[in-house]
Amino acid sequence: MQFTNDFEVSLPPDQAWQVLMDVERIVPCMPGAELVEIVDDKTFKGKVSVKLGPVALTFLCNAVFEEVDNAAHTARIKANGADAKGRGNANTTIRFGLQPSAKGSKVIIDTDLTLTGAVAQYGRGVGMIQTVANQIISQFSKNLEAQISQSRQAGAAAPAAAAGAADGGAAAASGGDAAPVRPAAPRPPVQPAKPISGFSLILSSLWAMIRGWFGGSSR
Repeated sequence: MQFTNDFEVSLPPDQAWQVLMDVERIVPCMPGAELVEIVDDKTFKGKVSVKLGPVALTFLCNAVFEEVDNAAHTARIKANGADAKGRGNANTTIRFGLQPSAKGSKVIIDTDLTLTGAVAQYGRGVGMIQTVANQIISQFSKNLEAQISQSRQAGAAAPAAAAGAADGGAAAASGGDAAPVRPAAPRPPVQPAKPISGFSLILSSLWAMIRGWFGGSSR
C-alpha cells in the first residue's frame, strides 16, 4: 500500500535537512521509536512499538539510506522489520524531500508499505494505515518542533552566558567584586515519544469515515 504525508518545519531547507538527516536527533521524536544501533553513516537499527487496543506490537527494524541527495534535499530509505513475537513482518520504502514554505520548509513523505503474516490483519485497508501514519507524523512534527525550539533557546542563552563570563573575568582582573557566573543549564535529553494508542487510532478512523460519508453532501 502507498500513501503520502507532509508536515512543516520552522527552519529553512538547508537547516531543516541537517536536522532530518541526524538519526540520533530525530528518532526519539517518532512515537514508539527507539534507536538501537548506528551501524555506519547510512545504516541503523531500531525498534518501533505500536499499541492496537490490547495488542502491543514491537518491530525490530533494519534501515538503510539507499539514496541521499543533499543538494536537492531528497532521500530514500529502505527498512524491514519483524515483530518481536513472530507475528509477521513489515517492509517499507520511504522517500522524502524538502521544499521551501511560508513557515520554513515543507517535508513530503511517500511511503510504500507491505505487511505480511498475522500483523497484516491489523492493517487491512489503506484508510486505517493512512490514519495511523497521519497521527504518527503529526506527533512527530510536534515533537521535532519542540526540540527545535529548545535548541533555539539554548543557542540564545549561550552568548549571554559567554558575555557574563567575560564581564566576570574583567571584574576579577580589575580587583572588583563580581557575582559568580553560573553556567548555562544543559539542554535536557530528548525522551523517546510514547507509542500511539490503538484506541485513539480506531476513533480517528471512525471519525474520518463518518466525515467521508456526510462531508460531500453537506453544503
